[in-house]
Amino acid sequence: MTSVYLDLNAIQSVPASNLNRDDLGSPKSVRYGNANRIRVSSQSWKRVMRHGVERDLGERAARTRQVPAKVKQALVRVGWPEGLAEFAGTQVALSATKKGLGTEAAGHTSVLLFLPEAGIDDLVDICTAHRAALEAGLGKARKAGALLPSDEIETVLKKRTASISLLGRMLAELPGANVDGAAQVAHAFTTHASEPQRDYFTAVDDWLPDADTGSGHLNTAEFSAGVFYRFASVNITDLLKNLEGDTKAARTVLASFGDHFLMSLPQAKKNSTAPHTIPDLAYLAVRSHRPLSLAAAFETPVTADRAGGFSRPSRAALAGYAGQVHRLTSHRHRLFHGHAGIDTDPYESLGGSHQSFDALLSAAVDAALPETGDGQ
Repeated sequence: MTSVYLDLNAIQSVPASNLNRDDLGSPKSVRYGNANRIRVSSQSWKRVMRHGVERDLGERAARTRQVPAKVKQALVRVGWPEGLAEFAGTQVALSATKKGLGTEAAGHTSVLLFLPEAGIDDLVDICTAHRAALEAGLGKARKAGALLPSDEIETVLKKRTASISLLGRMLAELPGANVDGAAQVAHAFTTHASEPQRDYFTAVDDWLPDADTGSGHLNTAEFSAGVFYRFASVNITDLLKNLEGDTKAARTVLASFGDHFLMSLPQAKKNSTAPHTIPDLAYLAVRSHRPLSLAAAFETPVTADRAGGFSRPSRAALAGYAGQVHRLTSHRHRLFHGHAGIDTDPYESLGGSHQSFDALLSAAVDAALPETGDGQ
């Protein structure tokens, strides 16, 4: 069966900011086309998009190692003795699979789990149903072994939310828990050469004596600015499979993901930079056969136009490259494409022109997942 994909492309200008830092606090970077570019990792942008989708759908998932600690806290809140509650949290990890999940200090599992937040309540219910066994095993904790039903614990840890179905889950330690994500998100990078810049800053001590001068604190920080190319793709066929064929749910998830792809921004350093822009241009395409990134449009770094900006030439470079790609592929495997942006003149190579992101996204979702008449 041939898969269908929704490709999302965006050109976005971001002012002075540090959206995604490396281990030294500098903006992340990549060298591409013999030029240094500022980069924002896919994980950074994907996280804020995931949280947006979860808010829209009203179901939260947690990527965490703190399941035993959360179970303990929930049990203490309902009156369990702290020692028994801690033992129960450890038993949740120990009883998962025949080998159990390893635990570390402070009630952490040795692996990162990804499960619905509501799963903690389900685990608490299992502990409550088997409280007598837990109480009996508490005195011989080191030799007690697994006291909770493994199949019930595994069922909870394997549950999915729509965001897990969309973005996937890798958990080799729990057979059957892996979910092949339907969405792929690329690292964003500047369309032009760009380097981090250094900011020397001071903070005033408001209570210094009148006779004293100087600052209460001084330091340096790095930031960057630039026009980014962003790309993501959703395998519609996989999304439907992960959602058990529910077309209505898939349309909702796809529309939410598309909206947050366009409207979200990583939150690092937001209070000191407030770089809250939106894309200047969005180009969406529905394809069969395979996704198609247009990143190579910027392998040769964009140069500034006469006015000194990179946004307009970046939009033109994307449209020009897309036209050449369409010529090379003879427009095959493209079921829909369209764009929306700030330019008044439409880009013919980017399909139909739409007045808003909402209109563009709605048209793309309809092309990717036509509504069915059976409520599914």
